[in-house]
Amino acid sequence: MHLLIPAAGSGKRMGSDRNKLLLPLLGQPILAWTLQAAAAAQTIEWIGIIGQPIDFDDFTTILTDLNLTKPVQLIQGGSTRQESVYNGLQALPTDAPTVLIHDGARCLATPDLFDRCAAALQTCDGLIAGIPVKDTIKVVDSELLIQDTPDRSNLWAAQTPQGFSVPLLRKCHDEGVAQGWEVTDDAALFERCNLPVKIVAGEETNLKVTTPVDLAIAEFILKSRNLGH
Repeated sequence: MHLLIPAAGSGKRMGSDRNKLLLPLLGQPILAWTLQAAAAAQTIEWIGIIGQPIDFDDFTTILTDLNLTKPVQLIQGGSTRQESVYNGLQALPTDAPTVLIHDGARCLATPDLFDRCAAALQTCDGLIAGIPVKDTIKVVDSELLIQDTPDRSNLWAAQTPQGFSVPLLRKCHDEGVAQGWEVTDDAALFERCNLPVKIVAGEETNLKVTTPVDLAIAEFILKSRNLGH
């Protein structure tokens, strides 16, 4: 299985002036934790890191320190996540029939989650990891007045990895460019092209590190895992 890791995010909401994936988490950059989990997955055989050239020296240092046994390629990203994944698809090896896409900031995903998504992708063309929503969700208008309360039993919070047939995802990205669609994940492109996307059970701890609070929670989870072992 081939894996693309979008890793071009800024640290604005983290209060940092650098790529947040380079910030330390228990003595290692956030990205290092993501890479170690991916490399430990039995099904992952190739990893592409999509980022900006300004960060490539730091990425290379991380890779040197980790000394991963699986091939890793650095890929120049675009100005949006959508453009970055598009670039990543073009850089995939020509023999890649399917691909997993995992946000670099979701550094707590386990190797088992990667393997479960890879296995599920053998029986469908599109999937995302997700968990049922626990909170009651309110739909509001521009004045913050509640307009609707959707049925929580039908709501899932999207995570990554997301996985797709490479030929179909390329077609969806091409259609997105032609139509001027702007989406926040690749599943949305599949949906707009009327292609089915399956949910695979994600992990409660698979949070996206975006704010200093997230970073503190991630540190707590990793320490808890170490104590468990």
